[in-house]
Amino acid sequence: MNTILADQTVSMSDFKKNPAAVLRGAKHKPVAVLSHNRPAFYMLKPSLFEAIMEELIDQELQAKVAARLAEKIEAVEVDIDSV
Repeated sequence: MNTILADQTVSMSDFKKNPAAVLRGAKHKPVAVLSHNRPAFYMLKPSLFEAIMEELIDQELQAKVAARLAEKIEAVEVDIDSV
């Protein structure tokens, strides 16, 4: 069984009939478009997609920072003027 990660759903056939109406009816919330009662894809407003992507980028950056901080123990102190 697939988990549906949206409060609103629409069948693929209803979505094909009028995608703009589905988007308007979503009121800025994600909609799961179902094919055979399983999520085929999610429809999102561009602003929500951008926010999700920014969060993913932030999480990736946070992981890099944590990894580099863990490597700090192996760092060698250097005087910038002598380089």
